[in-house]
Amino acid sequence: MKIFIATDHAGFLLKEVLVAYIRDALSYEVEDLGAYTLEPSDDYPDLIRPCALKVANTPGSLGIVLGASGQGEAIAANRVPHVRAALYYGQAHAVGAIDAAGAPSLDGYDIIRLAREHNDANILALGARFLTEEDAKEATRIFIEATFTGDERHVRRIAKLA
Repeated sequence: MKIFIATDHAGFLLKEVLVAYIRDALSYEVEDLGAYTLEPSDDYPDLIRPCALKVANTPGSLGIVLGASGQGEAIAANRVPHVRAALYYGQAHAVGAIDAAGAPSLDGYDIIRLAREHNDANILALGARFLTEEDAKEATRIFIEATFTGDERHVRRIAKLA
């Protein structure tokens, strides 16, 4: 599986960490689509759109895009047909999801798992100003390793997005 990654200035330093992590620790092929230097005046759509296009046109690939909050990056990516970008900017806690013992049944990373399993998300947008390096690494690992269930109800719903 090939992983494409891109960011603007706000996620530049974290992107550098994630490129090495994806390649060296997770052993996936990763293509860095920039930014290649820290340029405070760059504009995220100029960097995110090429990444989203690569994901849309490379079957079986995934993308990671970063920015300050990840919001604009997710919006930019989702404007490309066949891209389903999911946003993550830190540990959220599921409200109302409890197990039989009354403990929370979902952890903060389940939002990433569910985006892959139910929505077949193919890009993860990360809010670099809201994440530690370790949290970003774990989010990236979970995103890459989770798989779409292919359940009929999810396939049907995704088809309605086209």
